[in-house]
Amino acid sequence: MSGTATGGQTWLRLMPGLFVLLWSTGFIGAKYGLPYVEPLTFLLIRLGLVAVVLALVALASRAPWPKDWATAGRIALAGLLVHGVYLSGVFLAIAHGLPAGVTALIVGIQPLLTAALSGPLLGERVSGRQWVGLLLGLAGVGLVVREKLSVDAEHLIGIGYAMAALVGITLGTLYQKRHGGGMDLRSGTAIQYAATAVLLAVVAPLTETMQVQWTGEFIFALLWLCFVLSVGAIFLLFALIRRGAAAKVASLFYLTPPVTALVAWVLFGEKLGIVALAGMAVAVCGVALVNRK
Repeated sequence: MSGTATGGQTWLRLMPGLFVLLWSTGFIGAKYGLPYVEPLTFLLIRLGLVAVVLALVALASRAPWPKDWATAGRIALAGLLVHGVYLSGVFLAIAHGLPAGVTALIVGIQPLLTAALSGPLLGERVSGRQWVGLLLGLAGVGLVVREKLSVDAEHLIGIGYAMAALVGITLGTLYQKRHGGGMDLRSGTAIQYAATAVLLAVVAPLTETMQVQWTGEFIFALLWLCFVLSVGAIFLLFALIRRGAAAKVASLFYLTPPVTALVAWVLFGEKLGIVALAGMAVAVCGVALVNRK
């Protein structure tokens, strides 16, 4: 029993780091896949495929499903915010020419916004030390992406989409914490992806050509984003939300731009200067302050 308990504690300690690593690869998957398909069509294929797979897994493993339509509706709403609004906003912002660094910085405000809303909405207290950590984390993200920051008037539409993504992931995290804590990850996540896929099935044909180039890179990116991101990372996110305060979980998103920059440096040889490295250190310190017991 002691070995099992020790293994469980080790897994709990590893969960935040594993989540950050997996979540960060989402931007790499988008880099591989978006040249071959429009953003909403990409998301429709991705989320529709995962919804079917998870539904089959839930049925095969006899996972519990929501007992009433009201509960299912709340689960679906959280999914529309976390998956639909956030992912669509990020993909559309980049598709409209907004630099990835600016997009990351706008969405990077999410931990601060989550902390500000977690008190009135969830009754969670954010200490002075945690506020300092949140501000440090935001400063670190700014340092990491500062070399890529540039905004022109033509990017205003992209900024609007990035702001929508920020609101979606923030409200989705809070709503999931308040209403989705008891959902089964297999059936609940299948409902969330299915609801988002239905919405995208209506919107995508109205705004895009729906054409797809089925290249090897696109298929790799699709499978990676489906199973590593939409299953692995999301399961970890919801497990972390269930176990921790919303502000603490949200602070982990500060680590996404630094880790993404490291992965891009390794895979694509993208520039990683001294200022960016300093920003990574600042972001890590900020997250450590927020999560210190």
